[in-house]
Amino acid sequence: MVHITLEVSAIRQLTPDIKLFELVARDGALPPFEAGAHIDIDTGNGLRRSYSLAGDPEDLGRYVTAILREPHGGGGSQWMHDKVEAGDVLTATPPSNNFPLAENAKHHLLIAGGIGITPILAMGYRLRRIGADFHLYYCTRSPETTAFLDEVRQVFGDHATFIHDGGDVSKGIKLDRVLANPAEGTHLYVCGPSGLINATRESARHWPEGSVHYELFSSARTEAEKAEIAGRPNEAFEIVLKSTGERLTVPPDKSILEVLSEHGINVIYTCEEGWCGNCVIDLLGGKADHRDEVLTEVEKAENRKIQVCISRAQPGETLILDL
Repeated sequence: MVHITLEVSAIRQLTPDIKLFELVARDGALPPFEAGAHIDIDTGNGLRRSYSLAGDPEDLGRYVTAILREPHGGGGSQWMHDKVEAGDVLTATPPSNNFPLAENAKHHLLIAGGIGITPILAMGYRLRRIGADFHLYYCTRSPETTAFLDEVRQVFGDHATFIHDGGDVSKGIKLDRVLANPAEGTHLYVCGPSGLINATRESARHWPEGSVHYELFSSARTEAEKAEIAGRPNEAFEIVLKSTGERLTVPPDKSILEVLSEHGINVIYTCEEGWCGNCVIDLLGGKADHRDEVLTEVEKAENRKIQVCISRAQPGETLILDL
């Protein structure tokens, strides 16, 4: 597994609960990144967490990310806020992108909620540079809790609408109106709390397939959807590794990811719940029982990729992995 070593060159408090972290290469140059990309940082106690890159993709001298301190989260954000100081050295994976721009779109509509502005800001830099047609709706509680407020104004200019709801959802963005009639060739991007993502996806159900893009930093499934996934029976099945032909058995109580790890095969992962998209592997044969939140319905039907932390084989199927 490839890692990069980063030094924390600066930390700045953007809002009462959001910190900006500026990261530079400890050795050599930073790998380039595309708008929408993230890195996975090792955050202590064996944790690895994904953080989006907010800066200008053309600025290869630094990575910029912003992190919301979540007191009831998994511990990664607390560690970053409470333990990390300027000058510290962090280990991370190179940038990867599960939330890319569709640069050939005629129009780009972006919706950011709170900390979800992080990858959207990088998109703004890129869209402005290529002369694209775009507009941002940025939703927060108040100007004081709006991360990157001045930078967003500078990057998006008149192409931004700020919505401050004071914590009252009824005063927030009117998604049914904003998303009612998509112009031909429009692509939609949304990042933020799971409630905003779910509401946006629901309001955009009538949009053309493949035109709605989102990135998750926690599960966006409803309780009913979680119950449906949890209720699917687990059966033992076999996987085959293309490179060696080795055949491994995945028992009912283990994931593909766990079995691969037990046999010394390292796969990048973060959430282990099927929403971060890091452990995607090309699927060369066999029909999968796709249980993730990352692949689109079209991708699941094509059956060419699989999230090995949560998805399994359909009954009687052997999965051939590009490993």
